[in-house]
Amino acid sequence: NTGHYLWSPGLAEKSPDTLLGAPIMECPDMPLVDKGALPIVFADFKTAYRIVDRMGIRMLRDPFTEKPFVKFYATKRVGGDITNHNAVKFLKISAKAA
Repeated sequence: NTGHYLWSPGLAEKSPDTLLGAPIMECPDMPLVDKGALPIVFADFKTAYRIVDRMGIRMLRDPFTEKPFVKFYATKRVGGDITNHNAVKFLKISAKAA
């Protein structure tokens, strides 16, 4: 027992709040706190998640625009996925929060 709290507020400027010594990031896309929901994720995202950036950009000339105004559309393929499931833990809320 170190005598430290599980959650600690970031009191210094640009210092994040922490949970078990790890920085906390809030995400509005997570589900609301409710019975059976998984609103909290404890993870090392650098280890758990990989972003893949495919080489090259695809260019498409708009065939309907006329000179001197020609539009081009550019697309680039990017993806990502969890590569290490052991580095991510979802925390379930067991009872409805008051």
